Amino acid sequence: MNKSLYQLILTNFKVFFREPAILFWAVLFPIIMAWILGIAFSNKGESLRTVYVTGSQEIPEKIRGEKVFGEETGTPLRIKFRNTSEQEAVTAIKRGVIVIYLEVKNDSLIYHFDPVNADAQLTHLMLERGLDGSPDRVNKASIEPLETKGTRYIDFLIPGLIALGIMNSCIWGIGWTLIETRMKKLLRRMVATPMKKYIFFSSHMVTRIILAGFETLLLLIFARLYFDAQVAGMVTAFIAVFLAGIFAFSGIAILISSRTSKTEVANGLVNAVTLPMMILSGIFFNYHNFPDWAVPVIQALPLTLLADSLRAVFVEAAGFTEILRPVAILCITGLATFIVGLNIFKWY
Repeated sequence: MNKSLYQLILTNFKVFFREPAILFWAVLFPIIMAWILGIAFSNKGESLRTVYVTGSQEIPEKIRGEKVFGEETGTPLRIKFRNTSEQEAVTAIKRGVIVIYLEVKNDSLIYHFDPVNADAQLTHLMLERGLDGSPDRVNKASIEPLETKGTRYIDFLIPGLIALGIMNSCIWGIGWTLIETRMKKLLRRMVATPMKKYIFFSSHMVTRIILAGFETLLLLIFARLYFDAQVAGMVTAFIAVFLAGIFAFSGIAILISSRTSKTEVANGLVNAVTLPMMILSGIFFNYHNFPDWAVPVIQALPLTLLADSLRAVFVEAAGFTEILRPVAILCITGLATFIVGLNIFKWY
């Protein structure tokens, strides 16, 4: 091997291992994420779903309590049945707690779910196959697709995408921009000016409000025209949740960008914040599918609070009373991270 090539490779390795932060984000962080997600998604080899059962007639034994379906496939599905009213079942569908509910009507069983939801389709197929061979099965089975506004998968997805857009807009638009500006030595020039740090940060926050607001408006217009999905609640409540989300993630972005000036560490920090929440916070699928011990932790994440609050207004027509608590928590999160980031922020 060429001696100069050997020395350059050796130098690159020394530079890499000399930075403990880079070593952590490049090597240990993916292992930690694999461990956390592996535990979260595993449930003794079984997938767990909750299915609500409605109807005034006597509920067959096969759809009571907790049952296992599809053991012969090697990937069993454990289903927890819960007897409830139709209104509660529809509300649970809107909130993403369940993807399908059953209605017992006379001698028939009716499946209610959104046909475009792959998780609901799989649950329906497993249920139908398991109940078909049951001795106490009902005589007829039919499907009534959920097509009313608020019960469709797209109604669940749109608020989640808005929440995800707010997070990415702030973390990448503020956090990464500040880190990149520090790496280019441009922040040094700010020190000599009479400008206050909080004014500097506030300018970034206002910029995010305008840009993220424009992006959200475009998504809402598209959803209204193409899917006939629209905000069911008060627009002012929706705006309040939106602003609280911007404030919370702007503060987080300022905090994670307050010290580092290395690209590798910056990438690690940004991904450490965005990636777990993007997977866990129920943006694309119901986080209630995770084990029960993980749900309270997931619900405390900023992105989960934001997505659930937006869905409450978007789908359930929630007012200020219902969103007051999550909005307050988001504002406190933003204020706390903003103050800490402001105090430890370095210009170079």
